[in-house]
Amino acid sequence: MKPARLTITLWDFSWYTRSGSGEPFEDLDLRFAEAVHRGYNTVRICAMPLLLFRSGVDTSAVRFGPLGGGYGERVRWYDVRAETTVDVRERLLELFRAARRHDCFVILSSWEYQQSPSFALDPAWHEAVRSIDPEERATALADALADLVDLLVEHGLDDRVVFTELHNEVQVGGLAEGLAGDPVVALRPRLERGLARFRRRHPDRMVAVDYATVPVGSMRGVPRTADVVVFHPYVHGVLDELLDVFALRDPGRPFPQERARRELLRPDAPDLADWSPPPDRRWRPAATVVGAREVYVHDWCDPDKWDAWLYDRYATHRIAMRQRLTTWIAAAADWAAETGVPLVFGEGWVGYTPLHAGFEEGSVGASFCRLAATEAARVGAWGSVVCSNAAPHHPMWADIALQRECNDLLWGR
Repeated sequence: MKPARLTITLWDFSWYTRSGSGEPFEDLDLRFAEAVHRGYNTVRICAMPLLLFRSGVDTSAVRFGPLGGGYGERVRWYDVRAETTVDVRERLLELFRAARRHDCFVILSSWEYQQSPSFALDPAWHEAVRSIDPEERATALADALADLVDLLVEHGLDDRVVFTELHNEVQVGGLAEGLAGDPVVALRPRLERGLARFRRRHPDRMVAVDYATVPVGSMRGVPRTADVVVFHPYVHGVLDELLDVFALRDPGRPFPQERARRELLRPDAPDLADWSPPPDRRWRPAATVVGAREVYVHDWCDPDKWDAWLYDRYATHRIAMRQRLTTWIAAAADWAAETGVPLVFGEGWVGYTPLHAGFEEGSVGASFCRLAATEAARVGAWGSVVCSNAAPHHPMWADIALQRECNDLLWGR
């Protein structure tokens, strides 16, 4: 029986890429026990369906490890420390067995067209997923996810699946490749074919679409055939100002190297042009959606400088950021109410910040966690994260009180 409310912690791909000795997910039982203590009942994961069922890779011994040369070691989700070899099918079954032992549930998804293959030490997985025609990627994912559910049925573990997403943030990454115009609207036919394909295989199971942001102005592109709709309200605001000033997501503009040194970087930072993985691993940045400038600044920033930059400018963005969050949650709830499908917030709130920066974990970020939890409960969302960073591989995991408080708010307590 599915929970009445999903309190979600985002384990993404880290539950297998960071499973080596001393890594955050070495002991899955420990992490599930900690999750329950913090008020969670659901984990959301990349279930690597294409790797398991469509890649041709030997999945009994997949090697994962750092991007190499220190590249990404201070970047959230990329700070893999240890190389490890994983039987990924057995690892998946182990996660589901642990979920059952702790009475937790799992949201199945995939990050394979965003970054999960970049953590493999061999490019075969990345090459396999990229070789699928963009027009067929959603249906290939649907078939692979249906195969994965069949595997769980075979092992009597399928009752732990709360629903299945075709892919994480469908409009950001390889699913939208080759499309012109608004990607949310243009993607709809591909996604509808994927939803139909999964439903033919498993008509009694819920299948979802998942979007970066709440695409206000493009909601007509969200398929009405989804059983669940998932949005990621990253409000950015002051973070957008930083991204714009330093052109971190706009390689068409010059990178202000000297200003970055003065305002963001550590004294020992190399130049942007000199920061990349070793030559034998240069394929790996191509397997991720996070650009070289953002990795460089996250790797080499002084976290205190980064936080000070945001705090110094936050006052001029505060009202707009709060308004954006409440408006986006209301718009998402309105779409869900009109279509009659459950609403989930699978990620959010401020945005992507360096691993050791504290803006999202500090007083400002915590206020957005509380606001989002309150609003999600108010509009009747089926489930939500406390924050994208509230997971074992982020420093926020240590803030037990905030997570328990926000999970209580999600339950309306």
